[in-house]
Amino acid sequence: MRLKRFAPLLAAAGLIATSVPLLTATQASAAPAADHLRQKPAWHRCSPELPASYECATLKVPLDYRRPDGRMIDLAISRIKSENPAKRHGAMLLNPGGPGGSGLDLPLLMSEMMPKDVRESYDLIGFDPRGVGASSPITCGLTDTEQNFNRPYRPETFGSDVTWARTVADKCREKAGSVLPYITTRNTARDMDTIRAVLGERKLSYLGYSYGTYLGAVYSQMFPDRTDRFVLDSGVDPQRIWRGMIQVWATEAEPAFARWTQWAAQRSAEYALGDTPQAVSETFWGLVARADKEPFEFEGMKVDGDMIRSARATFFYPAQATPLVVALKAAAEGRPLPSGSDPKALKGLLSGGAAAEPASDNGTAVFWAVACGDTGSWPRYTEQYERDAVKDKARYPLYGDFASNIKPCAFWDRPVEAATPMHKKANVLTVQNEWDSQTPLVSGQGLHKALGGSRMVLAAGGEGHGVYLFDAASCANAPVNAYLTTGRLPAQDVTCQNPPAASAERRESAAPSKRLPLPSAPGRF
Repeated sequence: MRLKRFAPLLAAAGLIATSVPLLTATQASAAPAADHLRQKPAWHRCSPELPASYECATLKVPLDYRRPDGRMIDLAISRIKSENPAKRHGAMLLNPGGPGGSGLDLPLLMSEMMPKDVRESYDLIGFDPRGVGASSPITCGLTDTEQNFNRPYRPETFGSDVTWARTVADKCREKAGSVLPYITTRNTARDMDTIRAVLGERKLSYLGYSYGTYLGAVYSQMFPDRTDRFVLDSGVDPQRIWRGMIQVWATEAEPAFARWTQWAAQRSAEYALGDTPQAVSETFWGLVARADKEPFEFEGMKVDGDMIRSARATFFYPAQATPLVVALKAAAEGRPLPSGSDPKALKGLLSGGAAAEPASDNGTAVFWAVACGDTGSWPRYTEQYERDAVKDKARYPLYGDFASNIKPCAFWDRPVEAATPMHKKANVLTVQNEWDSQTPLVSGQGLHKALGGSRMVLAAGGEGHGVYLFDAASCANAPVNAYLTTGRLPAQDVTCQNPPAASAERRESAAPSKRLPLPSAPGRF
């Protein structure tokens, strides 16, 4: 079966400058049930090409939950029911990350990949979050170039970077300004609770990856009495939303790069990049300097030093990064690629897996709506971005200037609501790979620390973004399965050792129909 691919998620929009008091779950439940909570899903077969057990429906939810009888938007949901009612525990909502990722087809994937005892415990519920895909999708009308935020800092181009950031914000404000202020994590959490209510569930279970961990954490704080078995996989640190989550890509790329130089040095006879970590590092930075001085052709692309640095996520996977650097070095020196190289795969690593065809900006619009609309902590002065980019380029040379350079949020209107405080106990399970490029270990640890009462499962040596079910051999799968089937958290945090085979290689060898769609390319969570 061919499942949807999720486009890169990067773009912007405008938010209104008002302040809204945060309603507690108790206050919300004390009010009379609004119409949207009394609706009944009209389930139907999603597609004649897909299993009949895969059902879809569309709900109506308030655009602004302060005005539940006002403007409504669509919320597309899907499900595959448990085939064993005697073992059914409840409904499990699924989210793949983003912000801006479609989750409608996740029940199909999970029903194939989950162990039988876990699968029988739940009705699996997918949904496209508000603004995404089939849920009243938004757009900012951005070009492919405007969707790309991988912008290195250079003094001579900073002015054009400022123009780009302002243009993205202005186009989003013009195109979808009446909706974008309400495309936020808190409102998506409210939508999740609407799904719970219309399904007739007292509590909700949940499996969320990457950005989905923050969404799940927010739900656990807004609706603690309705939070059941929650697995938050590849964690977003609530204290870093959202500029800090982009900047952590730079800080944590440095130890990953150091690990790569050790890996490559130990295999110097095979790769010839240097027989010490220092020598490998000098080879790499020499290649970057050479490409900056004289860009070279590689598989139809003009490669400069900034493009090489922008592939920072690749260095979390030494077995991928090393052949890439070897191939780039050969191209720069005018030599043929090494025997056995896969040029198409290497080009994908260098370009971040960018789609060959122009992409819709739906995901990008949602990304910036959430990133800018969840918090008012983004700097408002362009000078601060320039100072930070200069400083971080020196401190974190691989990606520091990319991460700290100006973003459209500098020109966003103030958020409708404040970010969600993480003060309430949350008996949830967080899961993390040691070497995760998009939500690095320090971020996963931050999520665990923020959620008092949580437990953490850490796959030591685990590579890649996404743990549970991404790698069939991961040592983290067993404790997650135990929690989902029993509801009992581990007595203490669990650190297990992943098998020695590279996680990335196991992921690539998985059958295409059984690969989870969470990306590891720069620019999304």
